[in-house]
Amino acid sequence: MGFLQSLRIALSCLAANKLRSILTMLGVIIGVASVIAMVSIIEGARHQVVKQFEEMGSRLVIIFFSPDERKKGEGWSHVEFLTIADAEAIRRECPLVTDVSPELPMDDTEFEVAGEKFRGRLVGSQPEYARLHNVELAAGRFFSQKDYDSWSKVCVVGHAVAEDLWPDEDPIGQSLRARGVTFTVVGVAKRKGRAMGQDPDKDVCAPLSTLQKRITGDQHVWVMWAQTADVQQTEEAADQIWALLMRRHGNQPDFTVDSQERMLQAIGQILAIFGIVFGGIGGLALLVGGIGIMNIMLVSVTERTREIGLRKAVGAKRRHIMVQFLTESMTLSGIGGIMGVALGAGISWAVGAASKGDLPTHVPIWVALVGFCFACGVGVFFGLYPAWRAARLDPIQALRHD
Repeated sequence: MGFLQSLRIALSCLAANKLRSILTMLGVIIGVASVIAMVSIIEGARHQVVKQFEEMGSRLVIIFFSPDERKKGEGWSHVEFLTIADAEAIRRECPLVTDVSPELPMDDTEFEVAGEKFRGRLVGSQPEYARLHNVELAAGRFFSQKDYDSWSKVCVVGHAVAEDLWPDEDPIGQSLRARGVTFTVVGVAKRKGRAMGQDPDKDVCAPLSTLQKRITGDQHVWVMWAQTADVQQTEEAADQIWALLMRRHGNQPDFTVDSQERMLQAIGQILAIFGIVFGGIGGLALLVGGIGIMNIMLVSVTERTREIGLRKAVGAKRRHIMVQFLTESMTLSGIGGIMGVALGAGISWAVGAASKGDLPTHVPIWVALVGFCFACGVGVFFGLYPAWRAARLDPIQALRHD
């Protein structure tokens, strides 16, 4: 008897006991669906992180102020901030660094436009900010080196800020007041979307010198971005920057230096751990489903003992019986695998739709194929013993079975 005939018999047997077959497949369906859904969410998160890093800019090293917790407890006066001088030293003494952008983000800033107030983030930066962060302008211009040197009260607003404040007007030339300073809008950035927990579309970017001279009164910065000529040099550039800042700050690590590559690797490791954990949960569900398949196949062997004896009496060999029962168990798990893949893809789509794009999901073809093949493998593995037991039945004893 060929495989196709065995498959036809298997399908007819499953159709004869629909409810029992569905209940048996539940473990496989849940196992495969959970694996597909979790992998799709993790893959979607990974793609989103990579996309956000690409939108932030390429070949970047991030340096941010990160004082030791013990020093923070002693008081901020004992902590050395990053400064403009540090940025200039990096430009001068780190040969792998092609550009540096020191920045001073001021979260929870109150803005006022035409008597209306709202809260957002004011970012002080240098003209290099636009190039390092791939900022494209929808209108106007980015502030220039001349604006920076003269502490000009100009700013570039994010796309969402312009849409919310001046929906029917040209934002260029409009006034915007923040922290006691009235800024003039000279540019509007194109929409970028959220990146690394921040939404640049809602930022207001002004010259760093203006914020330092007119608001803070010092040279402190909280973060700096450095760019290298080649993506392969970011690790070495990060080491150069770390060594330089340690020398300048008396070997006090009041800062953190990291490259995009390291950050991506760290995030990838975290996502991999989540994948292993969730994959293990799905594997347990598949194990339960496999045990259910073995149980139902043993019941099937008992119910069809006379049929097995009759087939052997008319010439069926042990391998024919083995193939028939293995085909049935594989068909049972294979159909469960297909349903599991469909359910997992549906859950993935629902999660993506519910997140409104904040958590896009991605179902790779290889995951669906692996899920289906693994389900079939579970059916074969757990169907081996029932098939072997059916093949070993004595035909005379089987024909006498009631």
